[in-house]
Amino acid sequence: MAARRIESISVRRSLKFLWMCGFAFILGGLAVPAHAETAAQEEGQQVGRVSGLPLPRFVSLKFDRVNLREGPSKDHRTTWIYERAGLPIEVTAEFGIWRKVRDSDGTEGWVLHTVLSGRRTAIIAPWKKGEAFPLYAQPAADSDPVARLETGVIGSIHSCDGKWCEISGEGFDGYIQQTLLWGVYPNEKIE
Repeated sequence: MAARRIESISVRRSLKFLWMCGFAFILGGLAVPAHAETAAQEEGQQVGRVSGLPLPRFVSLKFDRVNLREGPSKDHRTTWIYERAGLPIEVTAEFGIWRKVRDSDGTEGWVLHTVLSGRRTAIIAPWKKGEAFPLYAQPAADSDPVARLETGVIGSIHSCDGKWCEISGEGFDGYIQQTLLWGVYPNEKIE
């Protein structure tokens, strides 16, 4: 029986992966099914008046440099600059071409809608600094571990069933408990 190597995936490798594959997603924009507004309204969820998309909702940043502003215009002061393409961000409000967003630290502000992508990503347990969590071959804790992901690693979400999410990045692909991710809501299902 061959020994199985389980690699710990670092934030640096995660960033490199996002940079390498991010260009394809930059061109993709915010593709939205035509029925999104109707489905959100039927579920009793609030929708944005501008986009017709659910509020709140998770998206990700398209670029490595995104200005977070105090208010919805370029006249407002920049309070933060995000330097991490693929970073999951939560849209909480809309005003014209501006979106009010919140990051995993709770920082809020406004960004242009053009810097956002509908691509779903998640951060591994940003609230648990310095830890690593198992990524499994199947959506079950008794499945074979395939990697250990450090806090702060970003992965692309492929699917979630409400308990487990399939995610991938450079050097990793597998399943992680949904409760360990920031970028997906509790019990949310993604196909």
